[in-house]
Amino acid sequence: MEPSSLKKAGSESEGSGNSFSGGGREERGSFEYFGWVYHIGVNSIGHEYCHLRFLFIRRKYVELYKRDPHENPGIKPIRRGVVGPSLMVEELGRRKVNHGDVYVLRIYNRLDDSKKGEIACATAGEVRKWIEAFDHAKQQAEYELSRGASPRDKLNMEEEINLDGHRPRVRRYAHGLKKLIKIGQGPETLLRQSSNLNTRVGSDGFFEGDFGDAIERYRWKCVRTFNGVRIFEDVAESKSGKGVLVKSVGVVDAHADTVFDIILNFDSSQRYEWDTLMSDLELVESYDGHYDILYGTNNPTYLSQSQCKRDFVFSRQWFRGQDGTYTILQVPCIHKKKPPKSGLRRTRINPSTWEIRCLNTAMGSNMPKCLVTQILEIQPAGWFKWQRNHPSKFEKSVPYALLCQVAGLKEYVLANPALNFETLPTVVRSKISDVSTTNSDYDDEVHDEFYDAIAADSSSSEEDSDNDKELGNKELKVKLKNVSWAIAGFSLKRSSAVDANKELDPSVAPIILETSEFHGSLQKGRDDKDTNCWTSPSGAGFMIRGKNYLKDNSKVMGGDPLLKLIAVDWFKVDKSFDGIALHPRNLVQSQAGKKVPFMLVINLQVPAKPNYSMVMYYAADRPVNKNSLLGKFVDGNDIYRDSRFKLIPSIVEGYWMVKRAVGTKACLLGKAVTCKYLRRDNFLEIDVDIGSSTVARSVIGLVLGYVTSLVVDLAILIEAKEEEELPEYILGTVRLNRVKLDSAIHLED
Repeated sequence: MEPSSLKKAGSESEGSGNSFSGGGREERGSFEYFGWVYHIGVNSIGHEYCHLRFLFIRRKYVELYKRDPHENPGIKPIRRGVVGPSLMVEELGRRKVNHGDVYVLRIYNRLDDSKKGEIACATAGEVRKWIEAFDHAKQQAEYELSRGASPRDKLNMEEEINLDGHRPRVRRYAHGLKKLIKIGQGPETLLRQSSNLNTRVGSDGFFEGDFGDAIERYRWKCVRTFNGVRIFEDVAESKSGKGVLVKSVGVVDAHADTVFDIILNFDSSQRYEWDTLMSDLELVESYDGHYDILYGTNNPTYLSQSQCKRDFVFSRQWFRGQDGTYTILQVPCIHKKKPPKSGLRRTRINPSTWEIRCLNTAMGSNMPKCLVTQILEIQPAGWFKWQRNHPSKFEKSVPYALLCQVAGLKEYVLANPALNFETLPTVVRSKISDVSTTNSDYDDEVHDEFYDAIAADSSSSEEDSDNDKELGNKELKVKLKNVSWAIAGFSLKRSSAVDANKELDPSVAPIILETSEFHGSLQKGRDDKDTNCWTSPSGAGFMIRGKNYLKDNSKVMGGDPLLKLIAVDWFKVDKSFDGIALHPRNLVQSQAGKKVPFMLVINLQVPAKPNYSMVMYYAADRPVNKNSLLGKFVDGNDIYRDSRFKLIPSIVEGYWMVKRAVGTKACLLGKAVTCKYLRRDNFLEIDVDIGSSTVARSVIGLVLGYVTSLVVDLAILIEAKEEEELPEYILGTVRLNRVKLDSAIHLED
């Protein structure tokens, strides 16, 4: 199913094509998004429905139509509401609807999960753009609140309606549209694809440029090139006796969304054109929209000296990072539905990953490009033997066929240029529109939360009978436009130390914080050889925004943390435990804890059977300066906190596939998962519900499988968005060294 025709309105200047951005400018651009989506759900009598709907987002206001209002001037929306401060958007992954695969978004209230709705798009790229649209609408709502909106406006933004409430009367308006960005090819393509989607066509070498925000200890050496694709070997680990990591890297002339869809598609008619190994695939089972198991067969003619036909079973797990990078994990597995068969040689596919990242294009170019990297693990004995004596035999092996997939993908896209036009943005300008509204137009009407509007939209006959009159069409002028940015330089300079007097109260004398006075259930490690323990590393392993970040995107190595990690608790709980600092036996409630001027408590809630909580306690030796960035975060509202609370992960030691799954990119936790904040006299607790996101739950499940062999570094910081807030500084760090699940202490309510 093709993504909705989503359009985004830019600023009022004629030449602006930039996306909505935060900040304190006097004039804000007016952004409008619209496009075709499916509204899916279950009605009051238990029947599933799937309606084609036209979704329109302008500023913080959202409307749902049965037909395109640009082609049907005067048509009334069937649902309307606002994007409120509690609205959350979660990507649920791929799902089969009406015999076609679609990508589903869940829209819900984080304070009341019973109020929710789902929309579906044709591709993962459309999902990404709709998430951006809702995020911009939420930013607009936050901006209006920060500009001192009237109490009535604030009340309306938070007001929720009964799901069975009436639809408010909608007026007809005539205003000029601002610039718009279209996503997808419209309802015809949407319907065609949803019905048959599967048939649609540092100088030291130790870190990888600006791909991540933590320094990775790989050392990739180029060992071969062919067809514009480079083959690398990780020479840093080649003599460790473990599996050898090899990767192929190529630039593909297509958007990352397009490449992701091609790789995930297992239709043989398409895969025959680029994949020499995994062309004949069938779906065995699918789970939670981000995980499936595939069975495949391969003819031995081109890949083996043996004439025995091969078969294989492997699992795929995929997710998209906040920067738009796609990651796909492929692991050999077994499944009861596909036991070994007579006449077929069961082959173990090498564990591998795909990483697909969009590249900045030259100024004035509208041709998308992305960097495609495939990493796989090869047994060292075979790899070194092939290198020394039998390079020709390697070319008939499964690992070689996997490495060639990037080259095949590159050539396939070049031979099918029409693939690129599916993701090119289209700007549409209309002389007159009857769908644009202003703030004042809504002042005397009920402001419904948008998730309520979606959930209330069912397959009722009342809705289907509304607005059936055919309306005249008006001409639209279409203009293609794309904005690109130059690649910014990457700085490796070490960050200057944080000015504690700026963030903490300089008028108060600091106290001495002795970690021996604070006792958590997880022990503090003496050195790196200790296991099942924690330590507090410096910030040198993390890249954070430098002083000139807003000008040149430069990042610098982090300095020492502002706050001191004094203890870590590792709890086993019956269910997610919020407000853990209020527990009478918690460290915060101890005599020593009450004497700390300020404490930041991070409660990472880990979904499992049973559930776990990793609780970290960071202490300041003085009270927080109320006028500092930290002060604004500590005493700000949840919307502000969600937009600033950032975490950078890094797997220092562990299985390479877990490293790729976790990544090293900074993540705004409040945007990715549900975070709850508890502010009391001398502490702020942040409860991070990892299980609230399907993707995060999937990744943490993989991590738990290897946790006893992992060394994990985490850095916590507040994202700097204004020039006066730069450079960034690290609030706190933690290193978790080979934690044992059975060492967790049971905590009762």
